[in-house]
Amino acid sequence: MSKEPVAVVGVGQTKHVAARHDVSLAGLVREAAGRALEDAGLGWADIDAVVIGKAPDFFEGVMMPELYLADALGAVGKPMLRVHTAGSVGGSTALVAANLVAARVHTTVLTLAFEKQSESNAMWGLSLPIPFQQPLLAGAGGFFAPHVRAYMRRSGAPDTVGSLVAYKDRRNALLNPYAHLHERDLTLEKVQASPMLWDPIRYSETCPSSDGACAMVLTDRAGAARSPRPPAWVHGGAMRSEPTLFAGKDFVSPRAGKDCAADVYRQAGIADPRREIDAVEMYVPFSWYEPMWLENLGFAAQGEGWKLTESGVTELDGDLPVNPSGGVLSTNPIGASGMIRFAEAALQVRGRAGEHQVEGARRALGHAYGGGSQFFAMWLVGSEPPSR
Repeated sequence: MSKEPVAVVGVGQTKHVAARHDVSLAGLVREAAGRALEDAGLGWADIDAVVIGKAPDFFEGVMMPELYLADALGAVGKPMLRVHTAGSVGGSTALVAANLVAARVHTTVLTLAFEKQSESNAMWGLSLPIPFQQPLLAGAGGFFAPHVRAYMRRSGAPDTVGSLVAYKDRRNALLNPYAHLHERDLTLEKVQASPMLWDPIRYSETCPSSDGACAMVLTDRAGAARSPRPPAWVHGGAMRSEPTLFAGKDFVSPRAGKDCAADVYRQAGIADPRREIDAVEMYVPFSWYEPMWLENLGFAAQGEGWKLTESGVTELDGDLPVNPSGGVLSTNPIGASGMIRFAEAALQVRGRAGEHQVEGARRALGHAYGGGSQFFAMWLVGSEPPSR
């Protein structure tokens, strides 16, 4: 039996900020879910199941919050499933929801991811004590900085590339009303003069700590036909993982990322991603990961990704816009960051991205990664139903 085509008919986000003291976790998720339902023209009774995701519970200190969030999400008496794959969880959560529709298990599914980082401290939550980790780093930046330096050495990229990415994404964020960071006075010179946190990563080249949630409504072909607004169609989606450490692991361009992208392109019939994809929402928590992932995802040859960034190809008006929404560098509620990438890709092909809309976007890639560059989730969405 063939798969049921899956459509994104509703997208909702909260305004992402450093701290949402005005709402509880339940209020936060309800806000995003309500906006997604409104976008879809549906009510709570129209949802058959709920799939949620978030980062590790110790980031907030609330264990198994899904148990008390069922009521806020309209899931009482309905199937509810939680997904967890570290930082990529927002993407993985969306894929689990899409697969439930594709397999005809459910007709219409609400999927949502969230984080309320203000109620804990993710950086120190990630700084594990002996014997779980060597006492040489603090937070994710300390883990990833050596891999960035390895990329620079391997590719010959000049040390200015990271600041170009950060400056681009923060400018894009000014066009996105939901983005956390709106730094109107930021200049390239200010990025380059910001303090060095983890050599070669500067303060302005890192992601913020955000409170926020993102939700989507996914449905089948019949549900899409009833939608009051254009849907985004899922043309391909995949997850891949690999161990954090193993002999021969390539931290600069992980095999799991390459395999995940190749599977998505195969499903979507993409032969040349550089030419056939119109926009990319890429998980870039530290600016240097834009050129690194451009290579890992097949948009550039090994060692050439930084040249796309430097030449302006990835700018909003370039021929391969990357993170028109401002990306993770501007908004980072960790558990939701991957889903935001997927949702923003859907908004692009629906023509509903507002001021950060890429003109004529027909196909867009959503990308998420997590852990020690070991978990990957991606989907490709289009403005037209899949041909097969």
